This record gives sequence, structure tokens and C-alpha cells, in this order.
Amino acid sequence: MGEQHEDQEHGAEPARPPLSETRAREMTAGLREAMDDVRRSVAVLAARVRDAHAARVWVPLGHSSWESYCDAEFGISRAQAYRLLDVAHALAAIHSAVDAGTETSRTRDTDPGAAALDYGLSQRALIAVSGRTDVVAELITRRLTSLAHSGLQALDEPTVRAVVRQAVRDVRIAPPPPPAEPSTDPLVVVGRQLTNDLFASAHEIGELMLEVAPAYLSDTEAATGVLALLCEQIGEPLEHGLAARRYAMSGDRRALHGIL
Repeated sequence: MGEQHEDQEHGAEPARPPLSETRAREMTAGLREAMDDVRRSVAVLAARVRDAHAARVWVPLGHSSWESYCDAEFGISRAQAYRLLDVAHALAAIHSAVDAGTETSRTRDTDPGAAALDYGLSQRALIAVSGRTDVVAELITRRLTSLAHSGLQALDEPTVRAVVRQAVRDVRIAPPPPPAEPSTDPLVVVGRQLTNDLFASAHEIGELMLEVAPAYLSDTEAATGVLALLCEQIGEPLEHGLAARRYAMSGDRRALHGIL
């Protein structure tokens, strides 16, 4: 009785009989379908946000700005309102890059949701590269064009998706470009490498923070939830955890100002 009460208190589910392989595969297929639905929603949302912002939808409704419109109509913060624009901007740049790299886009005849499903990009990934969409777009176009000219691999949907996902991942983890004329002073070289290592570690911590406090949560919502507990358990000040989370979302090193 005591053990059952303790399980309920901590949210543990009662033991279930072991699954058969067939049932486990059915559940896995259901999870995959749900994940695809989320990705499709990201693309549909991005397309509609882009159209609404371009049309200045807030003006005829009597709002003074995009952020006040989002607050009044949807109850979301200024930061969230602009993150929606970041997602829309990033996805539009990726679509254009795919068009340029494949000459005839495979996504033109489909709805925006199908396009996001093909790419398999999360909202977090799109936000993370929103400040470097020119780099992402150039990388996607160059790699697709190279593949098309080589003739070694058909630019079918899985190939385009893989190229896009890899380009986004490469940009997310890449350090910023070095100065045009980097110093040859050994101390400067070592210092630059140590700095890059620090930022790479901060990005990893930020990714961990995003696992428990997704990008759609504001800093306040994240701080009052499980993020505070996680920071306490790993011995990281909460303000450092929040800053690392912002860095993982934006890729902007200024997010870490004051903690590194």
C-alpha cells in the first residue's frame, strides 16, 4: 500500500505486462506519425505567420504592432511573437535554397506542411539558424547543385531532406568564421581555441536546457518550471542556464554576455 502511494505521488505508472514486438512496432509507428504531424504544423504555422506579417494583419484590427497583435489575439509574449517570425524566415530561406539547388522544386506542388515533413526540421532547429539563414541557404544550394551536376545521386525527396537537415546541423554547431587575417601569435591562437571550446560547451548546456524547457516557453515560464530544478541538480546558476538556452536557440554569442 505504501509503495503504491509513493508511485502515485511521484507520477509513476503502474507496472504493465511486457509488450509483444508487433505491439511495440505499432506504438513506434504511432509515435513517428505524431512527430511528423508536429513537423507539418511547424511549416503550416511558418507559412501563415509569414503571410500575416507581410500583410500587416494587425493594422485593420486596430493593433499598434506585430507584438501587440500577438499578445492580444493569441496571448503570447513579444519574444515568442518574434520567434515565430524567425521560424518563418528560416523556412522561407530553406525553401528558396532548395528551389535554387534543384532548379525545379519538389515542394512547389505540395502544401507547406508536406515540405516541412520532408525536411524533418523542428521549430528549435529553425530558430537556431534564423540568424544565419544566408549561410544555411548557400550551403544547401551548393550541395544540391553539386549533387545534381555529378549525376551520381538522384535528387529525390529523401536526398533533398538529408542535405537540408545536414546543412542546418552543420551551421548550428559550426563556430563563427575566423577573422579575415587571423593572428599567428601562439597565445592568440590558443586563446581563440579555448574561447571556441567554451562556447561549444555552452551550446551543449543550452541544448540540454531546451530538452526540459522547449523554445516556445518564455524565459519566465522556463525558469518557474523544471529548468530551475535541473540547474540546481547540475550545479549551474539558473541565469546561466537561461542564457545558454537563449544561445542554443539563437546561435548569437551575445546571449552569453556576462557569464563567460
